Amino acid sequence: MSLSREQMLVEMGISPLWVLRDALPASAPEPLPVVAAEAPAVEQAPEQALPSTAATETMDWPALDAAIRECRNCGLCQQRKQVVPGVGDRNPDWLFIGEGPGAEEDMRGEPFVGQAGKLLDAMLAAIDLARGEKVYIANAVKCRPPNNRTPEAAEMAACRPWLERQIELLKPRVIVLLGKAAVHSVLGDDRALGAMRGQTFDYKGIPVAVTYHPAYLLRNLPDKAKAWEDLLFARRLLNRVNQ
Repeated sequence: MSLSREQMLVEMGISPLWVLRDALPASAPEPLPVVAAEAPAVEQAPEQALPSTAATETMDWPALDAAIRECRNCGLCQQRKQVVPGVGDRNPDWLFIGEGPGAEEDMRGEPFVGQAGKLLDAMLAAIDLARGEKVYIANAVKCRPPNNRTPEAAEMAACRPWLERQIELLKPRVIVLLGKAAVHSVLGDDRALGAMRGQTFDYKGIPVAVTYHPAYLLRNLPDKAKAWEDLLFARRLLNRVNQ
């Protein structure tokens, strides 16, 4: 049985229900702060040769998918069951980037299919989005870190060329970073998420918003309301891009 938006918000633990800001009477939009982020320096994984820009910049989707599935650029490849490249619409408006696959994602080869994935789907539905419909979902690393730990800097560096090429091929209109690992990988910024929320960052001309990872929200229920605010903020960014 499909759920209404109001039911989705209740599932997310957000109540009382809020009126979407876009539905309020039109007024002159307030300028959104933009923070330009320098591309993070690529860190070499120990004793591994990372793919060069020249090696990835001409890859189409079949070549990129094959390279990701054959990748052995860091130690995460040793215990993986499956590589988890990403999933969704390859002509998206939205790109959501998380940390790395968990146990269930490792089994199924698709990102965000466990409990955190169910919450992400509810978050998407609350702003009239659905997985695979103008939405692409990826992770900072494509293989599961042991015990679902946070990916290490060298592991994210080893995967970064694949993620960068995915973004180049997808050409999303807005990027939403889910959690600190995604922020570190894409923006090279290690500040606390609370200090970055509500700001517009830039990745090669694409507006970027920052919010909490769904797995974090499952452990910290009061911050679900903050994530809801962040999604509305990201939607306003997209609306400005579309104007």
